[in-house]
Amino acid sequence: MKITDISIGMVEVPLITPFKTAIRTVEQVKDIVVLIETDSGHIGYGEAPPTSVITGDTIASMKEAILHHLKPKLLGVEIENLNYICHTIQNAMVNNFSAKAAIEIAVYDLWAQMLGQPLYKALGGGDSKLTTDVTISVDYIDKMVADAVKAVEQGYETLKIKVGKDIGIDIERIKAIHAAVEGRSLLRLDANQGWTPKQAVKAINIIENAGINLELVEQPVKGHDIEGLKYIFDRVHTPIMADESSFGPREVIGLIQKQAADIINIKLMKTGGISRAIHIADIASTFGVDCMMGCMLESNISVSAAAHVAAAKSHSIRKIDLDGPLLCKTPSIQGGVTFDKSDVTLNESPGLGVKAINHFIPFND
Repeated sequence: MKITDISIGMVEVPLITPFKTAIRTVEQVKDIVVLIETDSGHIGYGEAPPTSVITGDTIASMKEAILHHLKPKLLGVEIENLNYICHTIQNAMVNNFSAKAAIEIAVYDLWAQMLGQPLYKALGGGDSKLTTDVTISVDYIDKMVADAVKAVEQGYETLKIKVGKDIGIDIERIKAIHAAVEGRSLLRLDANQGWTPKQAVKAINIIENAGINLELVEQPVKGHDIEGLKYIFDRVHTPIMADESSFGPREVIGLIQKQAADIINIKLMKTGGISRAIHIADIASTFGVDCMMGCMLESNISVSAAAHVAAAKSHSIRKIDLDGPLLCKTPSIQGGVTFDKSDVTLNESPGLGVKAINHFIPFND
């Protein structure tokens, strides 16, 4: 199975409600989609969002990276040479992680198709059913409480609460949501780099002293502030999860060595694709550190890939935050993993099981 062409386009899917965090507000998914064609007639699908405030990738930069830096190095290569392809992708250029991820996802899709297995089985197997949380966007307290109650009534057992804009209001947000759903849902807190180290310790201590047991607090400080993360880790009981502080294997090793985080959040758009996500999961497993498989504001293709990796690496990836497609008004594809509220079911078709893309808008080279 040889690569004969690589083309890209876009999918645009409106969100059910605006997605709000401490650093951005988004009203629609607007992602790059990669199609890799082969001489056997098989097509591999990949996807990446332009999350410029986190990864630095934009639609324009991903288009340039994929078509003019990655594509020329991969044409004519046999898919069975998976390690060579991944090495080529990762070393073709510095950074551009989301562009690399889109290409790698499509390559792994083809590799598993070549083997005639769903991706998670090609990667070693695992449970075909996962359970995801759902995000409660930062907003007015009454709105967040209402959203949280609605999610719990729909059957979600874990809520990811976005905060990080105002520490005083953030604390009141958590207290109000906890009072409304106590005993019915676990609460994960995501500050999206919105606090200082001292603010984070103060906020978490107040929450702990109020008798609220958070499952974890995600990335309370700037991604580059490892010392700040360590400062918080040493002063609170609540588990701290690194997100923007942990793009690749090197950063993860540093976090583990410094004991700056309890949990590592793996996202394919940060790691540059599946190969380095697997590497991180194996490193974490070696040191007995748990991981979460997360996503940016992505739709079904890349989230399907993340779900397959999470299933295959469940020995270290014990938490799932793959609610991107649940936030969309309509599916971006036919096929892929299926969602029934918090229940995520992997398909048994070869590869990712993508059958068609809805509302695909092709780009010209």
